[in-house]
Amino acid sequence: MQQAQQTQQTQQVRSYERSLARCAESRTRADRPRVFTMEGREWDLLDGVFAPVHSPSTRVGLEFLGMTGPAAPTVADRGSFLEVGCGTGLIAVLAALRGHDRVVATDINAEAVRNAELNIARHDVGGRARAVHSDLFGALPEGDRFDTVFWSSNYVLAPAGYRYQHDHERAYVDPGYLTHSRFLAEAPHWTTPGGRALLHFSSRGDMSQLRRIAEETGRDLVELGVSIVMENDEPVSHYLFQITKQLD
Repeated sequence: MQQAQQTQQTQQVRSYERSLARCAESRTRADRPRVFTMEGREWDLLDGVFAPVHSPSTRVGLEFLGMTGPAAPTVADRGSFLEVGCGTGLIAVLAALRGHDRVVATDINAEAVRNAELNIARHDVGGRARAVHSDLFGALPEGDRFDTVFWSSNYVLAPAGYRYQHDHERAYVDPGYLTHSRFLAEAPHWTTPGGRALLHFSSRGDMSQLRRIAEETGRDLVELGVSIVMENDEPVSHYLFQITKQLD
């Protein structure tokens, strides 16, 4: 038992260290673009902001949300949309373009907020979308509510004592899953009646820890979708969960 626990701890350390190495590589690689193309559109990319072209997670998130392919709005495309951890703002902008009438994009990284503002302006959706510098929901008006709340999380678990060396790392790892704990506890409070709080997670994260947090916060994780993609010759499962209140 002790050996198994040590092995698991070693794997977790390697996992977060590998993620931080990928983070550093993405931020400093010579071919990092200033402008990239996704979903047939061009997007600005600032230094220190998560690069959707260096990871499949943004495209998987778009697929989960039904935002790939021709923009044919459905009922789910209408209403208000909150993207937490927006990065470049790509998902938020596409939400506005596909018919959501009010879109808010938040990020704790101030450079990501500036990046989202650039892409909101680039695609002329300023009338329906805005970017907010916020630690999760902290900077939002207390009474604000959304039909959809979505977070493509920094699902890799880092040790609780880890301190970020750069804001870019916030998109890759979550020390002690403190941010996940807060999101699971708070996200349903920010939805409209009948609205959805959605979490994009991955097998690179600690699923057992996530479920333990859900239990502690009185939440259920309802699996809405799964997608398996190859990342560096390794199959990685991506999950879309709806966060609901546990039934009594």
